Amino acid sequence: MWQLSSGIFLGWSLGANDASNVFGTAVASRMVKFTTAAALCSLFVVLGALLEGQGGIDTYQRLSPMSANLAFIVGLSAGATVALMSYWRLPVSTSQAVVGALVLIGLIQSDLNASSLLKVVLCWVGTPIGAALATILLYYTVGKLLNLLYPTLFMFDRGLRWSLILAGSYGAYALGANNVANVTGAFAGPGMLSPLQACLIGSLAITLGILTYSQKVMYTVGRDLVHLDAYTAFISILSAAVTVHVYAIIGVPVSTSQAIVGAVLGIGILKGTRTIHSRTLWKILFGWIGTPAISAGVAFGVYQLFLLLKLI
Repeated sequence: MWQLSSGIFLGWSLGANDASNVFGTAVASRMVKFTTAAALCSLFVVLGALLEGQGGIDTYQRLSPMSANLAFIVGLSAGATVALMSYWRLPVSTSQAVVGALVLIGLIQSDLNASSLLKVVLCWVGTPIGAALATILLYYTVGKLLNLLYPTLFMFDRGLRWSLILAGSYGAYALGANNVANVTGAFAGPGMLSPLQACLIGSLAITLGILTYSQKVMYTVGRDLVHLDAYTAFISILSAAVTVHVYAIIGVPVSTSQAIVGAVLGIGILKGTRTIHSRTLWKILFGWIGTPAISAGVAFGVYQLFLLLKLI
């Protein structure tokens, strides 16, 4: 099935842009090496996708059922958009790229489920807000627990390093569970892939992006938005992971990038808004707004080309 090539390309783009954001703050704070982060992220993305990835795929199937050729257009359009944003070092929402293309195709085909679309959009808004609130709550809760334990400086440093590794691994698991639907959800259906096959192929495509091209975007969030120490890096990763996992249980694919940016902004609020690099924040917000529009535009162009070639 040649159409699946666009889904694999999208998975690579997602891995390059979104996946290692679960370890970005840890790497930027120099508590975890990039190679360690990439290896752990790859492993737990696959586990999350295989164990809990089918809920998001069901949501996308309800949003706009489509043929293999239309699924190819969605994957290619979203993958090209996210790859472009990765080149610009902008952490953007792969979910928005996919849904932008899905909505365009659904409108053209007059087969768009408006209630499912509303559910997805509301969750987009809730993702960064929820992550920011989780950051504020965990920052004070974990801080109080640490004060009760009175760890030595050596124990504190060692504990934080392992906490970052565990939180990042959990974040990668949540990413696989939630975002594999972005990659191959459109290809799951009658005559195409089974949900399990979609989860496996999608997660492996994501790991390819993690291992080959994720480091640059990682530093945009982990270093350029708000300066983080090891403790605030741990809190932001854990907050983002919890937020994304909640949406995976609900069955709505959301963006790990939006979650980690919301979590890091929560740290910025705690430290004072002057610590937030406003120029980087505006670039990220531009990426979020432009992503679905650009993806829909690319999808429209490819759709017209397929019409000329009589592939639709």
